[in-house]
Amino acid sequence: MDVIDISIIVIYVLLTLFIGIWVSKKASKGLESYFLGGNNIKWYYLGLSNGSGMFDISGTAWMVGILFLYGVKSFMFMWLWPVWNQIFVMMFLAVWIRRSNIMTGSEWILTRFGDGKAGRASHSIVAVFAIVSVVGFIAYFFEGIGKFLTIILPWNIPLEIGDLLLLTSEQSYALIIIFLTTIYTIKGGMFSVVATEVLQYIIMVIAGILVAGYTFFAITDVEINAIISEEWRSVFFGNELGMIWSDKFQAFNDLIDSEGYKMFGAFIGMTLFKGFFASIAGPVPSYDFQRILSTRTVKEAAYMSGFTNLVLYIPRYLLIAGIVVIALVVLAPSMSANPDLVGGDLEVILPKVINFHVPVGIKGLLLAGLLAAFMSTFSAFVNSGPAYIVNDIYKKYFKPDATSKHYIKASHIASFVVVALGVCMGFFAESINSLTLWITSALYGGYVAANFLKWVWWRFNGWGYFWGMVAGLVVATLQFILDQNKAHIMEGDLLYNIAHMHAIYLFPIIFGFSLLGSYLGTYFTKPTDISVLKSFYKEVKPWGLWKPVVNQIKTEDSSFEKNNDFWMDMMNCAIGIIWQSSMILLPIYLVIRDYPKTLIALIIFIITSIILKYTWLNKVQKIPN
Repeated sequence: MDVIDISIIVIYVLLTLFIGIWVSKKASKGLESYFLGGNNIKWYYLGLSNGSGMFDISGTAWMVGILFLYGVKSFMFMWLWPVWNQIFVMMFLAVWIRRSNIMTGSEWILTRFGDGKAGRASHSIVAVFAIVSVVGFIAYFFEGIGKFLTIILPWNIPLEIGDLLLLTSEQSYALIIIFLTTIYTIKGGMFSVVATEVLQYIIMVIAGILVAGYTFFAITDVEINAIISEEWRSVFFGNELGMIWSDKFQAFNDLIDSEGYKMFGAFIGMTLFKGFFASIAGPVPSYDFQRILSTRTVKEAAYMSGFTNLVLYIPRYLLIAGIVVIALVVLAPSMSANPDLVGGDLEVILPKVINFHVPVGIKGLLLAGLLAAFMSTFSAFVNSGPAYIVNDIYKKYFKPDATSKHYIKASHIASFVVVALGVCMGFFAESINSLTLWITSALYGGYVAANFLKWVWWRFNGWGYFWGMVAGLVVATLQFILDQNKAHIMEGDLLYNIAHMHAIYLFPIIFGFSLLGSYLGTYFTKPTDISVLKSFYKEVKPWGLWKPVVNQIKTEDSSFEKNNDFWMDMMNCAIGIIWQSSMILLPIYLVIRDYPKTLIALIIFIITSIILKYTWLNKVQKIPN
């Protein structure tokens, strides 16, 4: 690596540490100041911070691989998460969440179910969910950043005592970066996280623009068109995927056939089904939730969520498309000559392009940008996890009357514990990929049904929430265990078929069991106290099946009106998904030089922006502060 690139990375790391520690004094006023920035951070800074936190290395490497292999229609793979849950948050969920004026996602649950046994059971399971998922993601980051830096950086730095290897080079790199990030995150809480993430966002945007710009100078239209087909460029699809690559690159077509997405129509249908319920369920209790609760007002929560969508996708996909165009021209011919090509080969595209095909200077900025992506995502998780330990467990059940200074110290300790547990998992987990799949399929799969019902059904209570979460998590975990042991199951057996089914097609089963647990838990227990329900509905005012509660409120206040915005919100979500998709497609088409489709994407972006100005923004501006 050239000295210029190394200097850029060193300057970036030192600048991040300086800014993070410099603003840390603002975090010492209390828990609200530490975890929510005292509700005093401007919404556009929180939006940039939230966008930066979603711009992670592992996700970027995955997106590079699927865009390379599947072409433009690969943006629909993002619906697996689903990315447009941010649209639902923007349109109505941010407003509902922020109206509660609390500190964490699990504390929010008490406003819905009350502070009795049922409420505390639901509160506890959300806190445990949040802590376990944060620890799991830190383990994932530990493994991921170590592998990435080992491929990129030229030094081998294992820790050895005599013949005893204590740390591999990957582990040494990971510990150094995690230690540096943890220092400023713990020192400054939300203030440091937001300040450093704004810097990191700026660096990532510059890196994306430079990489995309470099492709225009280094690679010609003729070279691109010689590789990609019309099907690769197209967003349209039928029930089955057609031949995305020409016969010259048959190995890539064979790889697509082996990956389980050939029935693309059914796959997209299932992602839409899952995505709708997962999106209404709302953000999981993590850094996204914390950003919403950190805003100064309800109106600013909506602004922040909309701004997150606006700032994230275009710069991110400029970077991704730039890397893919370089890879298509310089790597595709040699990769397609490999008869044993597997999906894992696509994961090395990002580091290979950075190592060998990006010029000096741009390489340093790109590495700083990807390092920034890791540090911003990691710091967001480290800030959100301890909030649940200190505020929802320690303060609530063990030491309710301590001083602010005491809780800040407890938060520092909790942060170190969470990071240490995550690092230990990273050391000892046999397969970090398996761990991540368990988090995203089991934990998140079991989350959806109960959290969907909490918004839309008045009779749903704390025990229903608790047992719905438990049922979903148990079934999803059993599916994961089956998946891990599928090599030992006899072919032709029912369990064999379930174990070899793609996780997305099992979502209705997990969702169904979770719904059943939610219903039975609710049916066999008493309803939530009506005073809690009235307080919740008057504050949050969701749409859904709330008629008995609305009638009770109307007996006390005849002027009270229920929320009738369901169809308007759904229309805005549909327009918002098209708006968001145009921001993904616009930079892709620009970088692959398909200018007619670039113009179409731009026109769609402008039209949907104008529509949302009247149907969403004007409505948000009328929300009282």
